[in-house]
Amino acid sequence: MTTPLSRVYAIVDVEASREPIALARKALGAGCPVLQLRAKRLDDRSFVELGIELRALCTEAGARFVINDRADIARLVRADGLHLGQDDLSPKDARGIVGDMQIGVSTHDADQAAAAERGGADLIAFGPVFETKTKENPDPVVGLRALREVCRQVSRPVVAIGGITPKNADATLEAGARYIAVISALPSFLGGA
Repeated sequence: MTTPLSRVYAIVDVEASREPIALARKALGAGCPVLQLRAKRLDDRSFVELGIELRALCTEAGARFVINDRADIARLVRADGLHLGQDDLSPKDARGIVGDMQIGVSTHDADQAAAAERGGADLIAFGPVFETKTKENPDPVVGLRALREVCRQVSRPVVAIGGITPKNADATLEAGARYIAVISALPSFLGGA
């Protein structure tokens, strides 16, 4: 099996990419159906400006646009989705800001995945499946067995994240993930972008 780009949830991390717009264009042009903007250290004005530009590119490509962490910015740029971490707003509180926008939640074990689903998450991100260097303080690696269990346990689509590369992507999808979220390995999925 060769990983189809239609299963790649592209995350453009402003801190990891010198040219986030060029990377986004390449991901969208290759057929990635979802593009998430991650900007942990960007000032609000720059975040909104970049979000508006990427929102337009996603609309043109027919892809879903997701903002990481920031419900206010997700609403301002009219994103399709909001992605929340364990220390961010709850899905219920975020709904007060973003309405019926799709909300994904990062989870790191089966209990968190079940709680996210009960709490109203539309998508469950689960990982890190493999060792990752994208986060400063990553959670413990969960592995494919735990991913398989969570995919069976929850009724919401699961996005596998953490250390996914072209070499382990097929096994990750075979474990039941709907999408594989990719940050640092995104260029390798796009042919070395």
